[in-house]
Amino acid sequence: MEPGSMIERASELVAAVDREDLQRRLVGARERFDDPTTRVLVVGEFKQGKSALVNALVNAPVCQVGDDVATAVPTVVSWSQSPTATLVEADEQLDDEGDVPLRPTRREVPLERFDEEIRLATRTERRQRLLHAEAGLPREILTGGLTLVDTPGVGGLRTSHAAATVGALPSADAVLFVSDASAELSAAELRFLRDVVDACPHVTCVMTKTDIAPEWQRLADINRGHLRDAGIAATVVPVSSVLRDAATRSQDVALNQESGFPELVRLLRQGILARTRDLARQTLTQDVRLVSRHLRLAVESELDALQNPEELPARIADLERAKAQADSLRNRGSRWQVTLGDGMADLMSDLEHDLKDRLRGVVHDAEDSIDSGDPGKDWEAFSQWLDEQVGDALAETFRWTEDNTQWITTQVAQHFADDAASSVPRMAVGSTSGLTDRARPLVEIDPGVLNVGQKVLIGMRGSYGGVLMFGLLTGLAGFALVNPISISAGLLLGTKAYSDDRTNRLKRRQNDAKMAVRRYIDDVTFQVTKQLKDRLRLVHRTLRDHFTEVAGDLQRSSVDALRQANAAAKASDAERAERIRFLKKHRSRVVELEEALGTARPEAQRAVAS
Repeated sequence: MEPGSMIERASELVAAVDREDLQRRLVGARERFDDPTTRVLVVGEFKQGKSALVNALVNAPVCQVGDDVATAVPTVVSWSQSPTATLVEADEQLDDEGDVPLRPTRREVPLERFDEEIRLATRTERRQRLLHAEAGLPREILTGGLTLVDTPGVGGLRTSHAAATVGALPSADAVLFVSDASAELSAAELRFLRDVVDACPHVTCVMTKTDIAPEWQRLADINRGHLRDAGIAATVVPVSSVLRDAATRSQDVALNQESGFPELVRLLRQGILARTRDLARQTLTQDVRLVSRHLRLAVESELDALQNPEELPARIADLERAKAQADSLRNRGSRWQVTLGDGMADLMSDLEHDLKDRLRGVVHDAEDSIDSGDPGKDWEAFSQWLDEQVGDALAETFRWTEDNTQWITTQVAQHFADDAASSVPRMAVGSTSGLTDRARPLVEIDPGVLNVGQKVLIGMRGSYGGVLMFGLLTGLAGFALVNPISISAGLLLGTKAYSDDRTNRLKRRQNDAKMAVRRYIDDVTFQVTKQLKDRLRLVHRTLRDHFTEVAGDLQRSSVDALRQANAAAKASDAERAERIRFLKKHRSRVVELEEALGTARPEAQRAVAS
C-alpha cells in the first residue's frame, strides 16, 4: 500500500469514530514521512579531497578547497529550488548563572560570497561564532532528500576533531570515508573506520585523486583486502574530482565514466536513498499500525458490549480496570516514571564518574610520559598525543551515553505496548562536536633550549668557586691563584653545576608540564560535564514527553471504550442493531487496513467473516 493511501484510509477510520488524539498522531507520522532528509557525512583526514568530492558531486564550488585551505566548519549541502547560502552562528551571551549558552542565528549570504564569508567568520574575533554553513542547490542528485555534510578534517584520526566526527555519526544515515589513492589505508584509518562502522554501519570508502595516482587500481584491491581482513563491510569506490569537473565542463560522457562518479552517484541514490525511504516507510507503517490497534480496541469493545448485553456488567468492570491502569500510567508516580527517573539519575551519576575516571587515567598516563622524557623538547608531539587521548576518552563516554539512552528507552517501554518505543524521537546524544571548544588550550612551556653563551655562563658560575677555593688552598704551597689544580677543580665543579642546573631545569619543566596538563584536563572536565548533564536532561524530557503522550493515548482509548460500553447498556434495541451494523462495517475496514499492513490478527479476520 502506498504511504499516502495508507494515511488517508487511517484518517477516514479515525474521523468516523471522532478520535482527535489519533488524528494528531497520524498528522505527526505524515510530517515525519514527508521529511525525506538523508544525511550522508563525508569524513576523513585533512587534505584527502573531501570538499572537492562534494563540489564535484553537486557541480558547484560550495566547499572550501585549495592547498592552503582546510575545511573549518561542517558545510551542509541539500536541495533547494533556488541557490541559497546560510551561515549558522551562535551569539555568546552570559545567562544569570554565568553559563554561556549558544543561541543559533541564521545569516543569509550571497552564494558567490559563500567561501569568502566562511573564511572571514572563522578568522575574525567577534561575538558570533560560526557553527556550520548551509548551501541549497537545485541539483538532481539532491532530490529525494539527500543531504551531504562536508566535515572538517580529523587530523590524526584520533584527535578530539575525530571524536567529534565519530560522535556525529549516530545522526547520519550513511558515511563516505575519503582517503586519497596515493597510499593504501593506514592502521589509523582502519581503526577509525571500525569506530565509524560501530556508530553507522552504512559506510562507503571513497578513494580520491586517482588522476594523480597511476597505481590506484592495485591500491584499491589492497584496500579491499584490508577492509575484508578487518571485518569492515564497506564498498571501495575510486574517483577523480578533477576528471569529473573536466567531464562536466566538456559534456564528455566517456571522461565522466572514467572519473568513477557514476558508480558513486548510483550508490548514493539506489543504495542509500532507497534504503532510507524503506526505513521511513517502515516507521510510517508502525505509526499507522499503532493507530489501528487503538481503533480496533474501541470498536471491538463496543461491539462486544452490544452483541452480548448479558456480559455487559463484567465487560464494564474489565474496562474500568483497564481505565484505572491507563490512569496510573498518567500519574507522576507511575512505574514507568519511576523507571525513567531512577534510570536517568543512575545514568547521569555513572556517566559523570566514567568521564572523570577516563580523564584521570589520561592525566596519569600523561604524567608518566612526562616523567620519562623532556617535555620541553617534545611538547608539540606530546600535545597532539594528549589531544588524541582526550578525544578517545570523550568518544567512549559519549558512545556509552548513546547506548545507555537506548537501553533506558527499552526499559521504560516495557511498561507499555511492545511498540511503544518505536516512535521515540531521534536523539543523537552521542555527538562530541564542540565539547572542548570552550576549554582553555594546553599552555606552552619552556622548551629548555640554551644557546652556547648561556651554557658557558652557567659553567663559569659553577667553576668560579672551584678555581678560587682550590687556588687559595694551593696558594699556601706557593702556587699561583690560577694553576693547573685550581683550573681542573673549576672545570669539575663547573661541569657539575651545569649538570645540576640541567637536572633542575628538567624537573621544573616536568612540573610545569604536569601542572599544564592538570589545568587543561580540569577545564575539559568542567566544560564537558556541563554539556553531558544538559544532554541527559534533554533525553529525560524527551522520553518523558513521548511516553506521557503514549499513556495519554491509552487512557483516551480506555475512556472511549468505557463510555461506549455504558452507552450500549442504555441503548434501545433499534439503536443497538443500527450501531452493531455500523461497528461491523467499521471493524471490517480496520481489518482490511491491517491486512494491507500485514498485521491483521487471525481472530479479527474470523470476526469479520462472521
